[in-house]
Amino acid sequence: MRRLFPVTDQTSADQTDRDWSLDEIAEAYEYPELGPDGHWLRANMVSTLDGAAQHDGRSQPISGETDMRIFGTLRAIADVVVVGAETVRQEGYRPARAREAFAARRSAAGQGPAAVIAVVTASLDLDFSLPLFTSPLVPTVVLTGAAAPSDRVAEAVAAGAQVVVAGEGAGVDPARAVRELADRGLRRQLTEGGPRLLGQFVAADALDELCLTISPTLTAGDAQRISGGPSVTVPHRLAPACLLEEAGFLFTRYRRI
Repeated sequence: MRRLFPVTDQTSADQTDRDWSLDEIAEAYEYPELGPDGHWLRANMVSTLDGAAQHDGRSQPISGETDMRIFGTLRAIADVVVVGAETVRQEGYRPARAREAFAARRSAAGQGPAAVIAVVTASLDLDFSLPLFTSPLVPTVVLTGAAAPSDRVAEAVAAGAQVVVAGEGAGVDPARAVRELADRGLRRQLTEGGPRLLGQFVAADALDELCLTISPTLTAGDAQRISGGPSVTVPHRLAPACLLEEAGFLFTRYRRI
């Protein structure tokens, strides 16, 4: 992997195409310094050259080895991974695991052994017998609205999940979800989508950073792009923070201006 941007005298060694250690990847994607009440929501997504976020309903076919290393690193340095219920069902989500390579880094940052998984769902139409709920290292959070079905809430709690109300009606208010997680000490936030959830964060102006992998593939078809749902009145502008490349994949990082 090599760094294409930013280019400085100090980063000249990064211009050579070489294997990066997990520590180097973590440093390239380090969260900004956060004040006592601060929080930071980043998204990590992958897209083909022609704009598809999935192939055959899943993101894995358009990903690659280094993309998965970055995916794992972003999880390993986050406090919480926020994901939509449909993505949990389609991608077969499991609990985040503790990784020895990041143990010292997480300890120094005052983090637990692994990131919390937070599932956004209005209906709680989830299989609470899955390991995501029954055997995580840290309890899984379910973000839902005040009008969520009480029987499903009870089932989630019985399975060991922590149910957090982040909306007045049936659905979840994206900006409130970010605040509710931050109030629980989960301030370094990562969302892995899917596209509908990312679109909701964008529309609510709650997203601080986008880490987008551009896969050197074409799929055609009618797959979703990385962000869907409601449109914004004025397009949000982000500024490039980092650009890495390996084997034709571009690993981009854009931040709120």
